[in-house]
Amino acid sequence: MTPPKDAPDVDELARSMVLLHGGHDDEDHDHDHAAGRAGPWSKAPNFASDPDRAAAVRAATARDRERYLTSGLAPVDCRFCHVTVEVKKLGPEHTAVQWNSEATARCAYFAEVRACGGQSSRSKSCPKLSDSIKHAVAEGCLEKVSSAPSPGDG
Repeated sequence: MTPPKDAPDVDELARSMVLLHGGHDDEDHDHDHAAGRAGPWSKAPNFASDPDRAAAVRAATARDRERYLTSGLAPVDCRFCHVTVEVKKLGPEHTAVQWNSEATARCAYFAEVRACGGQSSRSKSCPKLSDSIKHAVAEGCLEKVSSAPSPGDG
């Protein structure tokens, strides 16, 4: 696809932005260039001088990540092929489903897709599992959960 004739040249636009704003940000950062320690810089401290605090930050980050990935998930068994997946109902039209390798390999619908030469990873979902999830919601086994933990959670 070719850009429209009146589209600005990207290189020219970049040069004009550098001229307008300068080559560096306006914030005063101590990058330690004078000490010869040029390297990656981030806004978050790495606590290299405090190994206990660095370990605590790593542990808290791992807990946050685990909670973000698994909070609110409930196991749902497919009533057709009996695979089990983890499901989180985020709203009336949004359901998060986490498949595992065994469930993907054993799912009868995905096996049929693969047998016909297709790729199961390109399938939107398994209709039989979708029916099982709807049944789990109707039975009260799945409740709508918030997609993000509240700031006071911990």
